[in-house]
Amino acid sequence: MRFDDVNVLDILPQQPPFVMIDSLLYCDRKTTETALLVSAGNIFVENGCLSEPGLIENIAQTCAARMGYINKYLCRDTVKLGFIGAIRNMEITRLPQTGERLATRIDTVEEIFQMTLVNATVRAGGELIASCEMKISLTDIDSKNNGQEQ
Repeated sequence: MRFDDVNVLDILPQQPPFVMIDSLLYCDRKTTETALLVSAGNIFVENGCLSEPGLIENIAQTCAARMGYINKYLCRDTVKLGFIGAIRNMEITRLPQTGERLATRIDTVEEIFQMTLVNATVRAGGELIASCEMKISLTDIDSKNNGQEQ
């Protein structure tokens, strides 16, 4: 399967207007890359820029896309709900403006039980604009089944 053929709405628990990635660029068990075109209609855009919470959610949804892709296409399972467990060493050098395309990358550092630790970077036009360590807690709750456990 080509990553261009993956509909992000099929691998994310989040749905519009709360979707902070446009496309899946690459995914394997260690590395995931996504893209987002910052649009004026984005709910996290303020004064022509994607806000700090928008950048954090973009990173979290890149993590969600990783697990959604693995669950749906590699394990043939359902997309599960996950939650941000912790954010460390967050650095934002500038906020991206509307019209900029973001490339977000996460690299898995460690997975223990249902906790995943990643290093994340966000680039706009090749420029590093944000980075952090993020810990994600994955649940057994099927995101597409009204929150019912499987």
